[in-house]
Amino acid sequence: MNNIPKVKIGIVAVSRDCFPESLSVNRRKALVAAYKAKYDEADIYECPVCIVESEIHMVQALEDVKAAGCNALVVYLGNFGPEISETLLAKHFDGPSMFIAAAEESQNDLSDGRGDAYCGMLNASYNLKLRNIRAYIPEYPVGTADECADMIHEFIPIARAIVGLKDLKIISFGPRPLNFLACNAPIKQLYNLGVEIEENSELDLFEAFNNHAGDPRIADVVKDMETELGAGNKKPEVLAKLAQYELTLLDWVEAHKGYRKYVTIAGKCWPAFQTQFGFVPCYVNSRLTGRGIPVSCEVDIYGALSEFIGTCVSNDIVTLLDINNSVPADMYEESIKGKFNYTHKDTFMGFHCGNTCSSKLTSFSMKYQKIMARSLPVEVTNGTLEGDIVPGDITFFRLQSTADNILRAYVAQGGVLPVATKSFGGIGVFAIPEMGRFYRHVLIEGNYPHHGAVAFGHHGKALFEVFKYIGVCPDQIGYNHPAGVPYRTENPFA
Repeated sequence: MNNIPKVKIGIVAVSRDCFPESLSVNRRKALVAAYKAKYDEADIYECPVCIVESEIHMVQALEDVKAAGCNALVVYLGNFGPEISETLLAKHFDGPSMFIAAAEESQNDLSDGRGDAYCGMLNASYNLKLRNIRAYIPEYPVGTADECADMIHEFIPIARAIVGLKDLKIISFGPRPLNFLACNAPIKQLYNLGVEIEENSELDLFEAFNNHAGDPRIADVVKDMETELGAGNKKPEVLAKLAQYELTLLDWVEAHKGYRKYVTIAGKCWPAFQTQFGFVPCYVNSRLTGRGIPVSCEVDIYGALSEFIGTCVSNDIVTLLDINNSVPADMYEESIKGKFNYTHKDTFMGFHCGNTCSSKLTSFSMKYQKIMARSLPVEVTNGTLEGDIVPGDITFFRLQSTADNILRAYVAQGGVLPVATKSFGGIGVFAIPEMGRFYRHVLIEGNYPHHGAVAFGHHGKALFEVFKYIGVCPDQIGYNHPAGVPYRTENPFA
C-alpha cells in the first residue's frame, strides 16, 4: 500500500537537571536496544544529540529528529524530567507525540539510581493540558525497557493514522442519493482534523469518464480484471467499461490530489449512475480499496474517512458495509447456536452491493446488482462483486460529524462467523458481544448512519486512541458495553 504513511519514530530522552543525566542516557540506550531486539529497526531513531534538560536542548533535539526524517515522536522520561522543555518538544514537533516513563530498576539502587519518572509523568501530563497539547499516553505509561518497547510498538498504528490524516484529501462525486440524509457530512470538522475535501459533480465525473473512451490502457486493465476474477467473471461484456472507469478515477486522483500525499474517494453509485454510465461501480471500488485507496459508496464522506483511518491502523484492506439485516432465527438455530458463544441478538448481517475487495471474500463472482435490477434493466446494473466475507476477527467502527457538528465515534470488536449467508452481495454473518444493546444505545441513540467501516482483525485499542487523539471526547466514543455495564440511556427496569 502506497496510500498510507510509513512511520519513523524519533525517541528523545529528557532529564531534570537535579537528577543524574546518566539515568536518562542509560535507560534510553536500554529502551532502544530492547525495541530493536523485538521489532523492525527502521521504525525508530535514537536522538543522540543531547538529553533534553533545557529549552535550548529541546530545539537541538527537534532539529535532529527532523533531519533524521522522523514523523512521530516519543518523549522518554528517563528520570523526573523538565516539565516545560519536554512538553515544548511535543508542542513544536510537527507530528504525533507519545509520553512514556522509566520504571525503577532495582531495590538495590534506590538512592542515586532512583529516577522518580513515575512522579514526573504527572507533571508532564499537567503541562500538556496547560498548553492544549495533544499527546498519546498509554494506559499505564511507566515501564521497564521491554515494556516501554511494547508501548512504542503499539503507538505505531496510532501515529500512522494521525500522520495520514494531516496529508489526506477526500474526493467526492455528487450529492448523496435521495433519502440518504443519514450520511450527512458537515465539512467543518474535516478542516478541524486537517483533512482537505474536494467535492465534485457527477457531471464532472461523467465528462472525465467519456474522455477516457478508447484509452489505450483499457485492454491491460481488462486483462488484470480477468486474472483477478477467474471463474467468477460472470459479466465479461462490462469489463471494458469498468476498466475505463477505473482509469478515470486513478487519473483524477493523480490530477487532483494537489499537495496532499494520500487520497480517499466518496463515490456516487445510484440512482442515475447506472443508466448514464451503463454499469455499477462496485467492482472498481473494491479494486481501489484493495490498493489502499478506500472508496465509499453513496457519497459517504465520513465513511471514506473512517475507512482511511482503518487502513492506516490495520495496515490492511478495509471495507464499508451496511449494518444491514438480522440473522433469521432458523439460521441461528441451525448454524450458530451451540457452536459459537453468541446469542441471537449478538448477530447480524453486514452487507454491501459489492465493494469488498476480492481478497476479503471466501469466493466471489462479478454479477449484476439485484436490488437495482428490480427497477432497472439488468444490463445497466452489471459490475458488482458478490461473495461471503472471510471468517475471522473484525472491528466495526465509524467516525462521524453529526448534524450538530460534534465529532462522535464508535468501536466494537467481534468476528465474521464461518456461516454461509445464503444471500447476495458482499455479505457476512457478523457477531459482536452484546450487539443488540450496542445497536440500540450507541448506533440508534447516537444517530449514526447505517454504514460502518470494517477492519479485519481486532484493532479497537488503537482506533479508540486515534479517536481520542484527534479530539473526540471520550464520552462520545461508543463501544459495546459488557453485560451488567449499563448505557446512559438504557432503561434499568427493562
